[in-house]
Amino acid sequence: MDPIKTNPALMLGKKIMYVHGFGSSGQSGTVTLLRTLMPAATVIAPDLPLHPAEALDLLKQTCDAEKPHLIIGISMGGMYTEMLRGFERILINPAFEMGDTMVKHNMVGKQTFQNPRADGIQDFIVTKALVNEYKEITTLLFDGIDEAEQQRVTGLFGDEDTSVDTFDLFAQHYPTAIRFHGGHRLTDKVAMHYLLPLIRQIDDKQTGLQRPIVFIHANTMADSYQKPLPSMHKAYEMLIERYDVYILAPSPTNAPNSLTEQMAWVQQHLNAPAFNRVVFANNANLLYGDYLISRQEQPNFLGSSILFGGNDLKTWDDVIVFFERLGGQ
Repeated sequence: MDPIKTNPALMLGKKIMYVHGFGSSGQSGTVTLLRTLMPAATVIAPDLPLHPAEALDLLKQTCDAEKPHLIIGISMGGMYTEMLRGFERILINPAFEMGDTMVKHNMVGKQTFQNPRADGIQDFIVTKALVNEYKEITTLLFDGIDEAEQQRVTGLFGDEDTSVDTFDLFAQHYPTAIRFHGGHRLTDKVAMHYLLPLIRQIDDKQTGLQRPIVFIHANTMADSYQKPLPSMHKAYEMLIERYDVYILAPSPTNAPNSLTEQMAWVQQHLNAPAFNRVVFANNANLLYGDYLISRQEQPNFLGSSILFGGNDLKTWDDVIVFFERLGGQ
C-alpha cells in the first residue's frame, strides 16, 4: 500500500462537505482519510437521516449554512450530491438508481450502520416503503441542468465496481465522466492517485492559480512494447502536484485506430489526472507552455525544451531530480 502523503497547501482554508454512502456516517474512514490528505481544509460530514427527503433537506441546509467550496459524494451520497446545485461537486460511483440498487443487493430488512453515528443508533430497518421513497427521490435527479451547472460536476466511476454502474446515465447529462482503476469503495490508492489531482484542479480554478505548463511528449513515456518506463508514474505524479501538465501526442494518422490507441494508452496508464489533457500536434511552435519533455530537440518551442534520453536526462528519475531543483518554477 502506498504511504499516505499529506498535502498541506491543498484547499487551504476551504470547506469540503463529504456526503457518505448508505448505512455509513460522518465518522467513516473516508472522512478521516480526506482530513489526513488535506489537513489545511475543513471537512464537514453530517450524518444523514435514513429517509431520503429528510437527508436532502439536511444537506441543503448545511450547504446554506457552511457554503462549502467543494462537495464530494460517494455512492448514495453521490446521488444526493448531484442535486446540490450551485457548488463544485465530485460524484464517486453515484447510486442514481438507489431504490433499484437496494432491491438488487437484498438490502430490505434489518441493517446495521457500518460506522458510529452521533445519535447512537446502530440498527435500522429497510422496508418496501423506504425503498419507494428512494425511488421517488431519484426522480429529482438531473432536473434543470444548464451549461454552467454541467461544468461544476465531475463523475468518477470505478471500472471494477460491481455495486452500481451509472457511467452512461451520468454521461448523458454531464461531460466530465471519468473511469478510474478501482471498485466501489474510495480506497487510499483511489483517493491519492485519482481524486486528489481533480481536487487540485478545482482548487487552482477557484483561487485563480496559474501553474507553469509542462508538456510531456508521448514518445518519452513508454518502451518499445508500450509499457510505461520505470519511474514514469512517479515523475508524472510529482509534476502534476506542481505544474499544469499536458500530454503531447503526434496528430493522428490515417492508420486505423490511430487516435483510439493513443487515447486508450493514456486512459489505461495515466487515467483520471490526464482527462482532457491530451494535445495532438506535430509542430511544437504551435504550443504555449514553459517546458516540453521530448526525445527530439524542439528548437521552435517557445519555452524550455528538455531532451529526454540524452546525456543529462537519461531516465525519469533524472527528470524528477531536475524538476525538484526547480521547485515548481
